[in-house]
Amino acid sequence: MENKKNIDQYWSTFLQAKNLSPDTKWLDVFHFELTEKWANILLDLVLQGKKRATCSSLVSFEQEGIMPKEGDYSIVTDWDGNPRCVIHTVKVTHLKFKEMTFALCSKEGEDDSLESWRNNHISFFTREGKEECGYEFSEDMPIVFEEFEVVYQ
Repeated sequence: MENKKNIDQYWSTFLQAKNLSPDTKWLDVFHFELTEKWANILLDLVLQGKKRATCSSLVSFEQEGIMPKEGDYSIVTDWDGNPRCVIHTVKVTHLKFKEMTFALCSKEGEDDSLESWRNNHISFFTREGKEECGYEFSEDMPIVFEEFEVVYQ
């Protein structure tokens, strides 16, 4: 998956390009989704400026031992672990799945209705819970909605 040398070089180039301190750290290096097809489709939406947010289960962050907050940087990769952009977190909202609104989910750039978003994310969270994190999907499950801007690509 992720190539540490490529990631470190990419990060160093980003820091130099943005004139940031070499001590600046990233929160996470990740790709979207659980499948190659969707990881790369969602990455393309980010690179086009259409996807400006992402939604994750609170459980997944707790298991990784990280929690995004305003001001964090993360490196987004393609499915194969190649760094493609750096995002900067501008807002984090904690809510229950059932509290999602179209105003929020439309920032993800993936769906044209709240119903579509719900159906797609129920499927995702059901798979993630079963295959990756050991939870069962629930309308009451806590989610983390992260709004970001691409600051380097």
